[in-house]
Amino acid sequence: MGPTIQDLKYQTGSTLQEITWVFFSQQFCLLIGSSTGGAFTKTLFGALIALFLSALIISVVFAIVPLCYNVLLLAIAMGVSGLAMGIIDTIANIQLVAIYKKDSAIFLQALHFFIGLGALVSPLIADPFISEHYLGRNSTENATEIIHHFRSSFRSPVILSENSPHSEPVDGKTNVAYAFWIMALINLPVPIAVFVLMYQEKLLPFCPNSKPRLLDKDELAMETKPPESTEISEPDDAVSHHGGHGNIFSCCMNGSLRGLPVTFFGIHILGGLVLFMTEGIMGVYAGFVYTYAVSAPMSLHAKMAAYLNCIFWAAVTVGRLVSIPLSYRFRTVHLLIVNLAGVVVTLLLLMILYTNRVFLFVGTTLLGLFISSVFPCIVAYTEDILEYRGCASAVLVTTSGMGEMTLQVLVGSLIQKKGTYSFLVCGLVIGCLGFIFLLSVILCNHIHRKLTGASKKAAMVEAPPAPALPASEKAALEQKVSVIQTESIKCDSG
Repeated sequence: MGPTIQDLKYQTGSTLQEITWVFFSQQFCLLIGSSTGGAFTKTLFGALIALFLSALIISVVFAIVPLCYNVLLLAIAMGVSGLAMGIIDTIANIQLVAIYKKDSAIFLQALHFFIGLGALVSPLIADPFISEHYLGRNSTENATEIIHHFRSSFRSPVILSENSPHSEPVDGKTNVAYAFWIMALINLPVPIAVFVLMYQEKLLPFCPNSKPRLLDKDELAMETKPPESTEISEPDDAVSHHGGHGNIFSCCMNGSLRGLPVTFFGIHILGGLVLFMTEGIMGVYAGFVYTYAVSAPMSLHAKMAAYLNCIFWAAVTVGRLVSIPLSYRFRTVHLLIVNLAGVVVTLLLLMILYTNRVFLFVGTTLLGLFISSVFPCIVAYTEDILEYRGCASAVLVTTSGMGEMTLQVLVGSLIQKKGTYSFLVCGLVIGCLGFIFLLSVILCNHIHRKLTGASKKAAMVEAPPAPALPASEKAALEQKVSVIQTESIKCDSG
């Protein structure tokens, strides 16, 4: 929505602060979808039907967005799409962690690479349909003086020209509807593919005579899989014992959490706060970098400013692609430290060089590269600390959605009231907090390992020794062992 925000603002006749609530609606519903999406992973049918309906809903919503001429209707439509996106996000992350466990970091990087690839494609599709004339070109006369006063006193903001004569397209209409319709068509193969998979899995109630299930074609799977194979099996008994990776509410109600140390909960909270900040930065930057670029003192051309979103998501996509081999060679915690330190330094340089147009593009690229792999790395890191027995994935996905939801609204309101420079100030503050929370996670990890290690040693000490066998039973056991060894020697010699 970043490059199209001005067109949607004109379409609905709303202000920037009002259109910001569309972001809030989408992210709030994404939060709901993320926190409840794990409930659909209990069975194969539930997971696939949730993916099918969610993907189909996204196409339908994108098709009707151009028909929403009221900001409330637009907020409702984008809220529905956010709910579907949250469900898809949670199901995808949970299943990869449950299947691949210690190798999940690599597969999570690949998953989020495709997320970035999709986000890269959408600005390219929207580019030909973005209206070119929104902000007046004469707004840069006293920009430097205003920004200087803003930085010193934070009282004289750069107010965006909501009612300026150039705040609407010159031709009086917008063509951004075509971008949303194209995206709706591009997304249609996804629900179709899920539907075909359900048909192959023989899960459609109205097609009882469909082809045999794909899993039934594997003879080994037929021998080892229990009859109720429609359920998605957990690869580790510890996962089901501790409540599995269900939704966030089932984790909170799990009775087995009573005996765990406080660091167990601290890792969940601090890891969630890291994603709260970093995903919030991604949402804020993707949502408002266009608005920042077309405003004073940058005052970029609308078409050129739209490329910032494309560059940002291209950098995110490349960063996640590069992180796949890096996950083989380096520890996850080292990647996290480097990435978050790079985010803070980049945002600091963007704030210092706030009038440099070239560095705006360079900084956008660097920010995308550094922040790209934080999400999959922190999910893999926390799950590894907690030995894949908790619901860290659901908690982290939910808190990341909360970060995008709240920080977009906060920064959007500050841009409206205080000016566009607050966009960079907020980004730097959020980045520093994210780095501090990461260091707290690392510290909490060391404390957690000491506590759990001490408890395991205590349990071993307290465990009673194994009872000694009676002499008669011991002799019989030794005789059986000698017979087995004799038979094996005969087989080897034969």
